[in-house]
Amino acid sequence: MQRATSGDYGGMNPAPRTLRARLTAAWSGFWLVPAAFAAGAVLLALGLSVAELRLGLPTGGFLPSSVAGARSLLSSIITAMISFTALVFSITVVAVQLASSQYSPRVLRTFLQDRITQAALGTFLATALFAMVVLAALPAGSDARLPELSLAVTMVLVLASSGLFVYYLHHVTTVMRVSHIIVAVGAQTRRVIEEQYPVGPPPGPVAPLAPPVQVITATAPGMVDHVDLDRLAALARGHDCALSVLPAPGDFVVAGQPLIAVHPLPGRSSPTPVPDARACVAVSLGVERTLGQDVGFGFRQLTDIAERALSPGINDTTTAVRSVQEMHDLLRRLAGRPGQRMLVDDPDGTPRVRARTQVFDGFLAVAIDDIRRAGQDQPRITRLLDAVLADLRTVARPEHLPDIVRRIRAT
Repeated sequence: MQRATSGDYGGMNPAPRTLRARLTAAWSGFWLVPAAFAAGAVLLALGLSVAELRLGLPTGGFLPSSVAGARSLLSSIITAMISFTALVFSITVVAVQLASSQYSPRVLRTFLQDRITQAALGTFLATALFAMVVLAALPAGSDARLPELSLAVTMVLVLASSGLFVYYLHHVTTVMRVSHIIVAVGAQTRRVIEEQYPVGPPPGPVAPLAPPVQVITATAPGMVDHVDLDRLAALARGHDCALSVLPAPGDFVVAGQPLIAVHPLPGRSSPTPVPDARACVAVSLGVERTLGQDVGFGFRQLTDIAERALSPGINDTTTAVRSVQEMHDLLRRLAGRPGQRMLVDDPDGTPRVRARTQVFDGFLAVAIDDIRRAGQDQPRITRLLDAVLADLRTVARPEHLPDIVRRIRAT
């Protein structure tokens, strides 16, 4: 068997990533919306400054009538918006710290992806930058014509910022509640379940692949974030082979660990070597788990909240019960659906890609076994877990029943 390596990993070279993975990371990041708001404000201010002399606006009595008054107003707005921005940032940092210490560090992504917080920060930055550009564009002469349209837009942005600030205070107190966090994680997980576990008839059997002739190893450590099946299938067709991804989404791989295996097709000659760099880029690695193809990460977050609530230092059984109730809904959806299938075949049945998937037993291990151990002295928890298993047994598909029955018999 040939083993391909992707070069020496010295802790400095990140794992290769596709354009889709980069765009997904940018869209889910905290910086994109505020940066877009800020850039849009600067461009709008520059555009209005250019067109100001050609436009008139009846604003008498509402806006300053002198250059000195306009300069004073804009300076006050800039100072206030910078204070608003600092306050929003401080509140967000405090909320993140409290969520990390009280619930779980893995729920921080829920706060960082919150569009209301991003929009509030972006609006305050946009208002401050817009006012700065307008202030810089003010004419020097005391009798010069004022940029009335730009001043009017500045006032509109100030009013929008004030309203958004009040709503942000309401919003941040809402998202800090543990019930809201649990519901948010559950809603995200349900969306992934709908994408990755469609309702339908049971799939047919999958033909086994021949022993691999080449193994491609990971170039860097990280969590398996996304497997680009279409990209791997195109690569397999180009080299007349089949590819199998060895770790499942959510698994951690280390540098040099087998990542992708290359298999010959039945009745065909040995495939040409697959470039390791082109193959590795189709398996995105990240520094943490994300909800994309990783349904188990949703269960992990909810279980962490429950375990933290059941710890002697917190002893909040009600929060743990609420987490189990949310996972009950997720497990019930999965119990009645076929297992996840991450594979690609050609129309003629030629296998091209096989990827490992998360199994129902793994979800039960996180949602049932872990919480049962943490709450073994809490009758509310043990009774609820027994009720969850009994309900799952009534709706589970035949392939999931053994995992459920085994846990029922063990209680």
